[in-house]
Order: sequence, then C-alpha cells, then structure tokens
Amino acid sequence: MNLVCLDMEGVLTPEIWIEFSRVSGIPELKRTTRDEPDYHKLMHWRMGILRDHGLGLPEIQAVIDKIDPLPGARAFLDALRDRAQTVILSDTFEEFAKPLLVKLGRPTIFCNSLVISPDGELLDIRMRCRDSKLTTVRALQGVGFETIAVGDSYNDLDMLLASKAGFLFRTTEKIRQDYPQLPAFTAYDELLSAITGALS
Repeated sequence: MNLVCLDMEGVLTPEIWIEFSRVSGIPELKRTTRDEPDYHKLMHWRMGILRDHGLGLPEIQAVIDKIDPLPGARAFLDALRDRAQTVILSDTFEEFAKPLLVKLGRPTIFCNSLVISPDGELLDIRMRCRDSKLTTVRALQGVGFETIAVGDSYNDLDMLLASKAGFLFRTTEKIRQDYPQLPAFTAYDELLSAITGALS
C-alpha cells in the first residue's frame, strides 16, 4: 500500500518566513531550510530576531491569513488524493498551518507546535519527534506502507532518500546538483505524472 508524503512550504504553499520577511521589512528572515540545514539552529535564530523587533505570533498569523497556496497547488493535491492516500509532513507549526490547510481542502498534516508566552512571544519549539520527517516515514513503512515523498529543502532529503521514490520540487540548483539521483520538477503536472508512475 502506498502513501504519498508531501512537504508543505515550497511545495504547496509559499514559504511563510519569506512572506513574513517581506511584510515585516526584516530581510534576515528570508533564510529558510533551503539555506540552513539545521532546523533547530534556524528556528532559534529566527526567534531571536523576532524578540529584537518586538514581534510574535499575532503578527505572524496576520501575515499567514493572507497567504494563498501556490498557483495550481490545490488542483494538484486534489488530483493526487484521487490517486493515493496523502499526508503532509512539515516542520511548520500547528499555530501557523491551520489557515493554509483550510485553503488546501483540509489535508492531514503531521507538524510541530510552538511554546508561546501570554503576550504572543515565541519562546521555544516543540518538535513532534526527533528527525520528524525521516522518523515518520520509517514509522509508516513499519506499519506496511510504501512511501513516496516530495520536498524542496535540506530538511526533506532524508525522507526522500528513505522512500520508495523521492522527488524534488522547485528546489535550489545546489540541492539539485548535490542529489542528482532525485528527480527534480518545477511543474505540478510533471510531478503528478512522476508520482503516478511510482504508484504502479
């Protein structure tokens, strides 16, 4: 039995932090897991910047409420869910994801959560499990699923490489060059065709 595991940001939705960087006028916050492989390091660095600027969860959520899925993402996801069971594996947070999931047709997501102060300051992150994407893929394989995975960043690579088939989508040229064994796509129709082929 197959199960397709999709990253969310960069695959189905814009990168939340890049959009927040644009709206807030803080260019440093454009840095994502495409640039920094260590997610804990990246998130604590981001929280320090937010603290320095007096920004917290309410300001981030106000930006997220205005973000739409990438053009074609909802149709791609609907078509994919007609073909196979699908779950989103994301390092984002419950506090960020909800409005985006509504716009995507409420798919299942496994993600993390934030520790928030009463005034909305981001204090810490609560990861669902260690190496969450790889751990989840291995657990799904352990209960009888063959996984097919799609991602765009360094933090997706382990789940892509551990799956029956792994695909890069709209990734960086460096990641493409460093992982030539992973087919890379930029269009949803091509990605859907590749996944459909891997399902058979």
